[in-house]
Amino acid sequence: MAADSFTSRIDTFSITLYMMNNRIIQTALCTWVLLFVSCNEQTAPTSAHFESMGTIVTVTPESILEPVQRTFNRIDAQMSEWKNDSPLAEVNRMAGVRPVQCPNEMCTHMLRVIEYAQETDGAFDPTWACLWDIWDFKNPTLPDKELIASRLPLIDWTKINVTHNTIYLEEKGMAIGLGGVAKGVALDIADVILRNTGNTDYMIQIGGQILARGISRTIGIRKPDGLPHEIIGSVKLTNQSISTSGDYENYFEVDGIRYHHIIHPKTGYPARGVRSVTVVANSASRVDALSTAFFVLGVKDGLALAESMPSVEALFIDDMGEISKTTGFHLEQIDVKTTM
Repeated sequence: MAADSFTSRIDTFSITLYMMNNRIIQTALCTWVLLFVSCNEQTAPTSAHFESMGTIVTVTPESILEPVQRTFNRIDAQMSEWKNDSPLAEVNRMAGVRPVQCPNEMCTHMLRVIEYAQETDGAFDPTWACLWDIWDFKNPTLPDKELIASRLPLIDWTKINVTHNTIYLEEKGMAIGLGGVAKGVALDIADVILRNTGNTDYMIQIGGQILARGISRTIGIRKPDGLPHEIIGSVKLTNQSISTSGDYENYFEVDGIRYHHIIHPKTGYPARGVRSVTVVANSASRVDALSTAFFVLGVKDGLALAESMPSVEALFIDDMGEISKTTGFHLEQIDVKTTM
């Protein structure tokens, strides 16, 4: 084979995670990556792994491990509501009391989080976290309806006040949870660092989210509740990020009804009508937030909003297994009914 010819190799892998915080076993988004490698001059790049934000981060090539790991650890230390010594935990403790001094970097990205809440009309709302002590997905018991109703007035992203170095929640009992966007923030920051240091071809995966630069990768979209290798199709990813939110990641069932971790901020209960949403866009934090927001909005409203957003593509799988997608989402290898 000539030195300038190429072959294709499909790497299939799934990451099984032992979640240290809630002691449950989860299987992350099954991802198929299509790598183009020179047969004569190089081999497929090797990957490396580390733990951060309660899950496994995979980087390719392994040479980018150190700056990526350093970035994830820094953002996790700032933006984890679960770390008692984090600035965000202090913001939550001081809700309705006083502003809390935070790193400039954190404040900058908090302003972006507020933008995501605004453009989705609150479908993505980080103040949902006032409910986190009510829903326990390790324990298959429904929370008290009156307790949920009493917390709903505390879910209001417009009551987050941010300056260049402080964050303040206006009412006692409010809380910010950034689990739906912190991974994307870390990916965006790592991406800038890598590009500024001359890196042009790399991929970072954390759970159901991938950021890819350089060569085109083919990413498989997992079939909800399917086996790790079962996909409903694939999409090419080039200099973009992709994120999937699904109801199969963290849930319990009562009387045959699934109660999952994607909470509708207007009702305080798990969003209904959708099994998974996959979003492709240029920003990792944006796809992180939008996959959650579109899931909450449902197929009709979520699809309409996605179509109105430049450089954003989305794919929905509803609770009947039917696929709907934006006009620019090019899904391949479909094995179920598709609608446009």
